[in-house]
Amino acid sequence: MNRCFFCGKKVEEKEMLHYPCLKKLFGVNYLPKIDFSLREVSLKAQKMAGKISMSGVQPKLSMRLNRKNREMEMVAEGGEYILKPQTETFPNLPQNENLCMTIASSVGIAVLPHTLIRLKDGSWSYIVKRFDRIKGKKIHQEDLLQVLGKEDKYKGSLEEIGKKLKQISEFPGLDIQLFFERAVFFFIIGNGDAHLKNFSIIYDEAGHVRLSLAYDIASSKLVMPDEEDLALSMNGKKNKIIGKDFDILADYLKIPAKISNKKFLDKENLIRNIIKDSILEDIEKKRLIDIVSERFSRLRK
Repeated sequence: MNRCFFCGKKVEEKEMLHYPCLKKLFGVNYLPKIDFSLREVSLKAQKMAGKISMSGVQPKLSMRLNRKNREMEMVAEGGEYILKPQTETFPNLPQNENLCMTIASSVGIAVLPHTLIRLKDGSWSYIVKRFDRIKGKKIHQEDLLQVLGKEDKYKGSLEEIGKKLKQISEFPGLDIQLFFERAVFFFIIGNGDAHLKNFSIIYDEAGHVRLSLAYDIASSKLVMPDEEDLALSMNGKKNKIIGKDFDILADYLKIPAKISNKKFLDKENLIRNIIKDSILEDIEKKRLIDIVSERFSRLRK
């Protein structure tokens, strides 16, 4: 079964994206091409040295759609997309991240438009639309590392984020709920690397604050088996997390029980089926399904 790389719903054979998803991501009715290979990525990145400032272990290239040539091109400024190619350290990471973003969308989490796209050599890369750019215009945003005034992105707690959102969000009740749901989902898929920079706020023209769409979602547990349950502490711990811990967090954030972690308990089969239909290698599919099953068993405790 083929599924859309963005929304996870069924598509016709050989299709990668539904037309509405294609339009939402690129604003055009065709899938742009990329005219460079994986081997050329480092060379192109070196040419941009000193012009692009994007942190992270995985290479990230700033991209823009050249409508005249119908292709994505690397740019130093004005990029509206981020391209993440394959890495030697973590094979198949683009497939991992795109799948986890798709699963998130399928269970009701608002994520950035994204897809897998092939480079000139046929290798898969992950491409995502930036949430801090609209038609080339920069939108003011801050990640929670900046908002909380911390220096270490792994030094913090989910409680701190929730408390800060309650203080600064234009719609605190909604944003706290959305944040909580992401925390539960990250646990389910084994995303133990969701640190302070993986949560951001955006400012509208009036200066109002809202939680941004979800981004940078991948199963770190799939590529690093010894990964901790959580990157940020919850209920004073990062490991041996169970459903009761999320109940305590929900109570702290004053989230009604009916919309807490219970929301996801009937989604296990859906998640398993999306993984089965993905382009991950069979051994990775099995491992990710095992991770999800084990997490659901703990979530029910």
